[in-house]
Formats: sequence, C-alpha cells, structure tokens
Amino acid sequence: MRKPMIQFERFGFKYRSQSEPTLKDINLTIYEGEKVLIAGPSGSGKSTLAHCINGLVPASYKGTMEGNLYIGGKNAEKENIFSLSQLVGTVLQDPDGQFIGLTVGEDIAFTLENERIAREDMKERVIEAAKLTEVDGKLASSVHELSGGQKQRVAIAGVLVNNVDILLFDEPLASLDPATGKEVIDLIDRLQKETKKTVVMVEHRLEDVLYRHVDRIIVVNDGTIAADMTPDELLASNVLEEAYLREPLYVKAMKYAGIPVEPGDQLANLQHLTLDDEAKGKIEQWMEASEQPVEQETTHDLLEVRDLSFDYPTRPNTLNNISFTVKKGEMISIAGANGAGKSTLSKLLCAFETPSEGTILFNNEDITGDTIKQRSERMGVVMQNPNQMISKQMIYDEVALGLVLRGIQEEEIKERVEHVLKVCGLYPFRNWPISALSFGQKKRVTIASILVLEPEIIILDEPTAGQDFRHYTEMMTFLEQLNKQGITILMITHDMHLMLEYTTRTIVIADGEKIADDTPAKVLTDQLLVQKASLKETSLYELALKADWPNPNELVDRFIEVDRKERMTWL
Repeated sequence: MRKPMIQFERFGFKYRSQSEPTLKDINLTIYEGEKVLIAGPSGSGKSTLAHCINGLVPASYKGTMEGNLYIGGKNAEKENIFSLSQLVGTVLQDPDGQFIGLTVGEDIAFTLENERIAREDMKERVIEAAKLTEVDGKLASSVHELSGGQKQRVAIAGVLVNNVDILLFDEPLASLDPATGKEVIDLIDRLQKETKKTVVMVEHRLEDVLYRHVDRIIVVNDGTIAADMTPDELLASNVLEEAYLREPLYVKAMKYAGIPVEPGDQLANLQHLTLDDEAKGKIEQWMEASEQPVEQETTHDLLEVRDLSFDYPTRPNTLNNISFTVKKGEMISIAGANGAGKSTLSKLLCAFETPSEGTILFNNEDITGDTIKQRSERMGVVMQNPNQMISKQMIYDEVALGLVLRGIQEEEIKERVEHVLKVCGLYPFRNWPISALSFGQKKRVTIASILVLEPEIIILDEPTAGQDFRHYTEMMTFLEQLNKQGITILMITHDMHLMLEYTTRTIVIADGEKIADDTPAKVLTDQLLVQKASLKETSLYELALKADWPNPNELVDRFIEVDRKERMTWL
C-alpha cells in the first residue's frame, strides 16, 4: 500500500488581510513516489497550495487555517518551517533568488554547513547531488556565470543534497527557452525515477510538462480542486477550457476538427498518438473550410539595422553583423536561446549600449550616435519584470513621470496621461496605489508609461511571462489594438504560441548571429532551425505529419485562424 506524503483534509486557508478564504474545503492526497502537476489560472490558489506544502503558509504568509494538513505523516500546523524543510525541498521560479554561495559547490553545500555536517561527509553528498543533476564539472564555477538551465540544475542539487522526501517545483519553466525547458523536464523525470522521490510541479505550461510522464494533474480554480485526473482523462474533458487554461495545441486542433477524443487515446503522449482514416478525413474537411488570409498593406521602412555588432568585455562576439528592416505597423517577434543576444539587441536599439560596428537608421535618418534621451523619443522599451521599471507609488504619477521629466505643461500631461490610461484600460484605477494591482495590471502600467511618451516603436521583453492563458489573451489583444493604431511592436519572447498567433515575422538569433527572418510557422516547422536556435517545434507540426497533411504550415495557419476567433468570445 502506498504511503501518503501530502494529505489535505477539508483544508481551508484565509490570509490575514483578506475577508474571503483563498483555499476552501481542499481534500487531496499525494502518495510516495508520485509525480503530480498542479495547474490553475492566476489567483486560483495554486501558489497558496504550494506554500502550504513547504511551510511558507503560515510561517511567512500569516492567516487562518481550517481542517488538517499532514506532510510526511506530520501535522504541518504543529511543525516549524525548518522541520518541514527537512521533508520538502523547494526549487523557486527564479533560481537567482535561491543562491547563497559564491560558487556552485558552496551553494549546494549551504544547508549542510548550517547543519554542521562533517567536511568529508559534506563533500561526498555535494558531489553525489552534483552528479545527479549533471553539474559536477561546474563545482568551482560562479553561479552567476551559468546559463538558465544550469542554474536550475544547481538549485535542484541544493535541495537534493538534504535528502528530502518531496521535491516541489514552482513554475520551473518560467524563465527558460523552449529547448532548455525540455532539458529541465527531462532532468526532473530522470531524478524522480532514480530517487523515487515525490515530485510536485506548479506550472501552467501543460504541454511542455507533459513532454514526460505525469501521474496526475490537479486543477485548482477559485480556491477549490476543480479536477484530479490522469493527463489523458483531463485532456479528453473540458476542464482546462472552463478554467481558462491552455490545452496542448494538438489536442485543441483535434477538437476543432471534430475528432472525438477519449481518455484511452494516449492524448498526453503525442509520440504514441495515432490517427485513423476517419480522423485524417475530419482534418482534411476542417482544412478545406479555411479562409484565405488577408494580405497586409505594405508600408514604408521605419527602422533599419545594418551590420550591427557588439562585444561585452567578458563576452566577445555577443552580436555579429545583425541586419534587418522593420516596416511601420509591423508586429515582430525576436526569438532564440537564453544568452543568444536578444536582450543585448534591444539595449543597442534603445542606446543603453553603443555598437562596436554598424548603423541604425530611423525613417532613413542615421541615429546610431543618438543619446538615450533622443532615442527614447522614437522607441520605448518595456522590461519583463514591471517591478524593475516602477518608481512611483500611484498609477497616475508613474505614467506621468516621463512627461514631467521632459518639462511638459501640467494641463498637457493630464490630457495625455488620461488618454493613455483609457487606451490601456487603467482609467478606473488612475488614483490607485500600484501595490494594489496584479502582475498583469502592473505590466499595463509600464506599457502606459512608455506609450504616453508617444514613441513610434515599442520593444517588449517577454510581455506575457508569468501570466495565465486568459491574462495572456487579454494582454496580447491589448497590444494588438495598439498595433492597429499604428504602433510598431517588437517582442522578445520564448513563447512559441505568441510567435505563431500574433506576429507576422520572427527574427531568430543564435550565438549572436541572425539565422532566420521568416514567418513564425516556417520557423517552427524547420527542424534544423529549431535545433540550432534552441526553440521547440510546435506540436501542430507533428499532428500534421500524423495526419499525412503535405504542408504543415497550412495546418498551423488554420489552427491560429480558428483559435483566435474562439478566444475572442472570452473578452
């Protein structure tokens, strides 16, 4: 009989500052050796559920508990956070926030040093954990010199070294490129099989997690358990759609085509999925109903980058001879692996860095030597984390700040700020403190603070990072509306769905060089290109192959056409 490792019994939790409970009547048991995925929209309670498991509730997040919670057979309410940390090892969404040591070896050894483990025993356990996570060759390296995937491995080693029974992963894919994300899911799968530990993952990128086997998926919605099913059972149901969570694209395409999906169809494993003649016929009928795409009107060249190169002192050849042209009114994605040079390119465009070679033209005018202030009058950049951009307490003051610094008259500031707040859907909150906003709303505030300066180009770094499917759709619809008003948009993104659904061109950078500039569908159905740029083929490509459809790009385009119409009904 399997041993229960996590048991919620009629459990509820209400934060001290809230009038209503965040979690209500939770009954859930997770057994020894299981691999479980917890998913849910923003504000559903899934993060609170995770914080209850690792003891941050109520140690750090105060509130009132109801019912019972047992971790490893112990009553969690009677245990302190230190004793729970001996049972549950947590790997945070941002590994940088978890590092303590200066080197990889020091960081992995940190908890053992606190427990005064003997040096020889400590060394042996650190090497063992490093070998398990394949960072044993990096023990003397600085943690800050590592790639995103290597940082995740070190963070995992840091909890494994303590020999915990439960591994809890909080959105492990959030800051990783698609190829590195696959490596991390592979690593978690291998560790679970080798160590037999209980693994709990909190993640909304279901399709990426289901790249490897998961025993159960727990869907949390409105503070309750909306579903507790095997992946196949869940994908055959409508639970994900009702909770505004993104279904795997190939499953959604099958449903759009009218193919019956059943729990026994091995839906969660695309490699094992087979399509019979009837299913192939339904896809053919679905494809024949496709509408002809509307051709975009051609406009003039707004931005031209010629042979742009840049070298960091510690990283020569960061960018090499990058050239491309952006037409007014385009919405373009810039893709590539972590460290490929995407963010450096945006810094060069905004004059935060100076190119070693090359030219930047704006409306055929050479602006390579512009100051940051001059460049900001043409282009604005919105960072991935809104908290890194916000400097005022109130929404109105934050949006007005750039105009105040430019010496604009108060009446004009009021007029421009209120107009932009209306465009961004923030006008009802204009007198609110920024601290009262959600992550997605803060993102809108940062966009509004750039938009009010009336730039012709907005550069966004991961605009949908950390947002669930509904908020992702709202954010991208908002950006699309801005684009239709004439704002040219460049988006640096790892999100293949965003590339496919909202941008007409994708510029791909790998190892500091531009290796492609084509439609997103062609980029993500080119196996060699995908491999070179650390991207990930869309599952629609593999579905097209299984359906014997001659041109996978057509199936991708048909899906985008239907899916976007479907989601417009949400808004």
